[in-house]
Amino acid sequence: MAPLATQEATRAYAAGFSAKTASGHYRACRSLTISSIGIGTYFGEPDPATDRNYTEAIVEAVLGGINVLDSAINYRHQRSERSMGAALAELASRGVAREALLICTKGGYLSFDGKKPANPRAYFAREYFSPGILLPGDVVGGCHAMTPRFLEDQLARSLRNLGLASVDVYYLHNPETQLDEVSPVEFRKRLRAAFEFLEGAAAAGKIGAYGLATWNGFRQPADSPGHHSLSDIVATAREVAGNSHRFGFVQLPFNLMMTEAVVLPNQLVAGRSMPLLAAAAELRVTVIASAPTLRGRLARRRQPALAKSIGLRSNFERAIQFARSAPGLTTALVGMGRAEHVRANLRLAGQPPLPSKRFWSLLRGT
Repeated sequence: MAPLATQEATRAYAAGFSAKTASGHYRACRSLTISSIGIGTYFGEPDPATDRNYTEAIVEAVLGGINVLDSAINYRHQRSERSMGAALAELASRGVAREALLICTKGGYLSFDGKKPANPRAYFAREYFSPGILLPGDVVGGCHAMTPRFLEDQLARSLRNLGLASVDVYYLHNPETQLDEVSPVEFRKRLRAAFEFLEGAAAAGKIGAYGLATWNGFRQPADSPGHHSLSDIVATAREVAGNSHRFGFVQLPFNLMMTEAVVLPNQLVAGRSMPLLAAAAELRVTVIASAPTLRGRLARRRQPALAKSIGLRSNFERAIQFARSAPGLTTALVGMGRAEHVRANLRLAGQPPLPSKRFWSLLRGT
């Protein structure tokens, strides 16, 4: 079987940083030990300088105590995955075990290859439609698909970009996009077909687990057209593969301005309404936060009360600290495109998360 993160390797990785990290920086995740801060790779220009910066940042992160790495095939037209692949090769040459890292990527959005072509329509026709990887009815909004054949193609491309035989988590990327054009019944049908493919990919050793990486799907009221029911999604996975299904991860924004995961009771589990984080705990799903600094916007706001309550050096650090302290949330993904960003954010690894009472007090004040 292809290498995946293991209990032994992730535990050994965390132990290697015990003198530098505070209690709570590493958390249990489906038998693994992973960091409370992860590195995201979304932003930046699709150019060689940004490629190098991301590669250096990922190496710096892993050597500094971060073992959750997140990307997507469409980030910077596949270049972010390739930057991560270069970093993984460098880390391997330095003796870092691949099994010590939780490597995650996503598929769903149609992506260019390295740069935007002069004729995007001709590119997609040549690359996807002419070979039959996509049919016109598969694509919504001109940009999103999640059919098994498309996901098979995208996973293969991602593995080549990363230089890996397997990834630990493969996310369907913003599947709520489908609900802009298809009915809930059709969406459930498409989701089931995607899960069937992903279960097969897991059985073949190409992925360890799968999940949904969303922007709006889990943050909307239960009666909204784009709402995702976690109970229904888990039920779909069980229909496909029984109780041994590999659906186990949800990614959604969580920050000082987007707190729905802990305050909005939009999930129904066993007849009880509850927020997403509580529902995920009931259903044994790991929750990862994206956008803890709201793409840097929270760092630019004056927040004297927050500074007094949390301390630390900057609004950027305070925003990350708030997100990583949410009870039930495993990791906060922070976009870090330069090694100096990583070094600054790694200061938080030496800080314990906020006590639960202080977190809830801050939440009530936001």
